[in-house]
Amino acid sequence: MGQVIASATMSLDGFIARQDHGIDELFAWYENGDVVVENHGDLPPFRLTPASAEYWLAWRASLGALVVGRELFDLTDGWGGAHPLGVPFVVLTHRPVAASAALGSPDLVVMHEGIGEAVAAAQEIAGDAVVGVAAGTIATQALHAGLLDAVNVDLVPVVLGSGRRYFTGDAGWPAVLGDPTSVVRGRHVTHLSFPVLR
Repeated sequence: MGQVIASATMSLDGFIARQDHGIDELFAWYENGDVVVENHGDLPPFRLTPASAEYWLAWRASLGALVVGRELFDLTDGWGGAHPLGVPFVVLTHRPVAASAALGSPDLVVMHEGIGEAVAAAQEIAGDAVVGVAAGTIATQALHAGLLDAVNVDLVPVVLGSGRRYFTGDAGWPAVLGDPTSVVRGRHVTHLSFPVLR
């Protein structure tokens, strides 16, 4: 099985979105370069710097499946059934998915059992490729369950002051990560990868 890696764009003070889910300040790096990177589905192309494009394309090529939470799934309407990264996605939810443009997509798997089962289902799909884990509650659950091999951070030099954290809750901390195995400097973003120490 491949590695399980959480990945998110994050502010200097640990937030992946404003409280209203706004991401403008955080995601500006997707539009600050000259390299056009096409996405799958309906998401328009990114315009990345050469360094960020190389990083992003390598990340995308490594993926075999994703695990995402219900909140992200609902916010995006399941990406219409075609995730921008072009891989199948497992949605972990405790509520039925009754109305979504993604229903019926061969790339959508809905799991109700728990984070371990969701990651296992994604690993079955991905084989030797990486399973990406979306941030927030799902990444926290995976980290606490000992399922993550690494944590990727696209660190943006902005302080939001409040919002939605990459890792959530008050219990189960601290978690100790190792020195970064990769550091890529983009424009107004630094791409970092930290191994999870077990």
